[in-house]
Amino acid sequence: MEPEQRLALIKEVGEEIIDEQELLELLKTKKKLIAYDGFEPSGKAHIAQGLLRAINVNKMIKASITFKMYAADWHGWTNLKFGGDLEKIQIAGDYLIEIWKASGMDTEKVEFIRAMDVVDSQEYWKKVMRVAQVTTVNRIIRCGQIMGRKESEVQQASQIFYPCMQCADIFEFDCDITQLGMDQRKVNMLAREVAPKLGYKKPIVVSHHMLLGLGAPPATELTGIERAIELKMSKSKPDTCIFMDDSKEEVDRKFKKAYCPEKEVKDNPILEYCKYIIFEKIKLFVIERPEKFGGTVSFQTYPDLEESYVQGKIHPADLKAATAKYINQLLDPVREYFKNNASARRLKEQVESFSKVS
Repeated sequence: MEPEQRLALIKEVGEEIIDEQELLELLKTKKKLIAYDGFEPSGKAHIAQGLLRAINVNKMIKASITFKMYAADWHGWTNLKFGGDLEKIQIAGDYLIEIWKASGMDTEKVEFIRAMDVVDSQEYWKKVMRVAQVTTVNRIIRCGQIMGRKESEVQQASQIFYPCMQCADIFEFDCDITQLGMDQRKVNMLAREVAPKLGYKKPIVVSHHMLLGLGAPPATELTGIERAIELKMSKSKPDTCIFMDDSKEEVDRKFKKAYCPEKEVKDNPILEYCKYIIFEKIKLFVIERPEKFGGTVSFQTYPDLEESYVQGKIHPADLKAATAKYINQLLDPVREYFKNNASARRLKEQVESFSKVS
């Protein structure tokens, strides 16, 4: 595959790429490029972490990028997940890896890493310290959004370690590309800034889109990335979030009450799931309707679906029902995986028990 073709695939993943020209030059000159993404184990996973992540990682792999998926358990410990219980966080990290395996990710070509596999290294902690030495406390606090926290919510001293560790991870894994969500942009930009000072290569930042939650967008004066973070799917709002282990009935229920403004594309989560997930996995999107409401209609591309919706040819209720159907179809293999894999099922049950008391 030519460098320009590989770049085109990566651009399908990256809502923002810093810097695209640098990336193209790397694709032309370096044989093996390494990308990584990390997730803080904090309980159940939703479809942005499972289905969408698998789609994006597979595209990066198709572009001949070596990908590392990181279960950042020690990071979750600094951030007091599960009340700061490291053992529970590590179990949740193992569960997260099983989610990725069940989601259609090309796991034969992905390296799975846990923070607990890294932290015994003195060289790693040297990297963390060196990042801290060239960064101000204020700058680190501004990176608080990578933990799902506002600057004012970064209260515990342990949380100061988190951005320093995440920045050091990039250097520890010898990453050419950081391929995380837009909400992780600040720490990735920090890595680009400090890398030359510390003698490391400056990573390319490929930031993927963050899926909307199912609820109506709250009134906010925020704009840009901050607004996107405010509106993204979040497990802290479980009724507006589709979890990877939701039952068919639960998925149907959540979609029925979901925000889906008639003829509107902006902030419409249902259309987003169609664009970023469903049309990436299927060839034909079928909406079944009685003849009196226009009969069954089908679409081969997302732009065609969007155009019909904007023109008022598709009712929100019909779009929601069809989208729920396809999301359930994509979740069925995940449900089967955890049903038939005893060790994965045990991890899932443990994490569920932790969540009930956390």
